[in-house]
Amino acid sequence: MKVMVDLNVLLDVAQNRLPHYHASEEVVHRVRRGEFAAVLPGHALTTLHYILEKYSGTALANQTLDGLLADFAIHPVDKANFQRARQLPLSDFEDAVVAVTAEATGSDFIVTRNVADFVGSSVPAITPIDFLEHLAAVGAD
Repeated sequence: MKVMVDLNVLLDVAQNRLPHYHASEEVVHRVRRGEFAAVLPGHALTTLHYILEKYSGTALANQTLDGLLADFAIHPVDKANFQRARQLPLSDFEDAVVAVTAEATGSDFIVTRNVADFVGSSVPAITPIDFLEHLAAVGAD
């Protein structure tokens, strides 16, 4: 199984955002244990680093980035991806880029807290909690 992990899930973990932290952290933990493959769109790393550095300091931003680079596949976003994203019926362009990247990488799900933002994506969106329940149901637990 392969999943695209949305930026909000990573921010939940890095910034200890309650009440979302626990489920999001469990998803990231399972990626690190190698239970399934996980992908990030390249642009998410720059955005994540910027936000963490601004609000939590350079050390945490760098540490978080290094951990993600070690455990997640990173898919580059190119002109064709951006053009395809412009054609999707999603209201948020960044979400459309995530959806296109999920499609391009053959991801089974987009793990996000904003499932409604991905209506119209060819890859189904699922919350961290629902994804963990799915893993339990298919015996990946």
